[in-house]
Amino acid sequence: MSTSLVVGNMIGAGIFLMPAALAPYGGISILGWLFSATGAILLATVFGKLSRLVPGKSGGPYAYSKAGFGDFVGFLVAWGYWISVWVSNAAIAIAFVSALSVFWPQLQESTVLAVSVGLAALWGLTWVNSLGLRTSGKLQLFTTILKLLPLVLIILGGFFFFNFEHFVPFNKSSETTFSAITITAALTLYAYMGVECATIPARDVERPEKTIPRATLFGTVLTALVYILGTIAVMGIIPLEELAVSPSPFADATAVIGGEWGRKLVAMGAAIAAFGGLNGWILVQGQIAMATAQDQLFPKIFQRKNRKGVPVNGIVIGSVLSSVVLLMNYTNGLVDQFRFLILLTALCVLIPYLFSAAAYVLLALRPKMGFKHWLPILGLGGLAFAYSLWAVYGAGEKAIFWGFLLLLAGIPMYVYIKRR
Repeated sequence: MSTSLVVGNMIGAGIFLMPAALAPYGGISILGWLFSATGAILLATVFGKLSRLVPGKSGGPYAYSKAGFGDFVGFLVAWGYWISVWVSNAAIAIAFVSALSVFWPQLQESTVLAVSVGLAALWGLTWVNSLGLRTSGKLQLFTTILKLLPLVLIILGGFFFFNFEHFVPFNKSSETTFSAITITAALTLYAYMGVECATIPARDVERPEKTIPRATLFGTVLTALVYILGTIAVMGIIPLEELAVSPSPFADATAVIGGEWGRKLVAMGAAIAAFGGLNGWILVQGQIAMATAQDQLFPKIFQRKNRKGVPVNGIVIGSVLSSVVLLMNYTNGLVDQFRFLILLTALCVLIPYLFSAAAYVLLALRPKMGFKHWLPILGLGGLAFAYSLWAVYGAGEKAIFWGFLLLLAGIPMYVYIKRR
């Protein structure tokens, strides 16, 4: 279940569109995938080690940042991360509706119907999460298996239709080799958001000191393999000129393998991917708020649990806010604000990685350690920190500026809580 939380939250509906975005660069984009996968695996290793250094503590990046840098940094990480989750949940619900429109074209024509389906998915999964961590975990495992099936089908079946000529020239863009790898790595790094998810409900995980590191690393490696092999298969099936303008590259590739039924299968896979991702992130939004409230850094309302041990107030409050953001996307005049909110939260997802990597070095080093013990800690922590810093840079100037303003906007709440 912990592994499925990592895989399920990383593999969302977005991966089904990624090959089209990478097609203008050609086969060299695979090196971009490898670069971002290496960074994700470094972070997965860091989070695994942090789960041992700060054992049995829920909250993931928040708990580790607080342990390394104190209450103020911990609060800022939790504040930004919590906001980014419920904003992103609205975007995932919209992606779910979009995927369903392949089977239900009326969703593209009726705003009322589209909003109703999006809200039904959001609140249906809010109810599922209120039934207990094990119930939502079983659903997460089930949807993760279902979303992987069409991707594995393309990976296995695609090589029977593979054309190596699609990868010549290896770099189809006008960029230099280094620039092309950097650009494609930046495009793919966001696909690994969620690498930290197994660490967030740590108190409810059996044998967390063993389960969390294994689930985090295995889930990240499995996700990277699916991403890279899936992209290679799709690029080998569809000529890159066609792929670059494809609205549904995985569906088009499956249609070559198995006809129209294959296209429908991938469309269903995209819908399940969004649905499963929404389930996992709703779980996370309640857990991160509860862990922060238990340390008296969020309002007390977030730490209250129902009879199933679920922080239901945090889940419901997050889903109310997600509903508002979702409605903005379907309201004339507010669409630009919706897109702005998505951009705004990009930095808030990346900052926790930066502080977690630095916290690992601070927490792992001991004064009496010899140089031979310092070196691997500094090496792993330094590489993970450098990758996180590069990811923050890749978010762009606008995201960095407004993201920092969003973090600073939480300071009055921090001051109020600390005074009480």
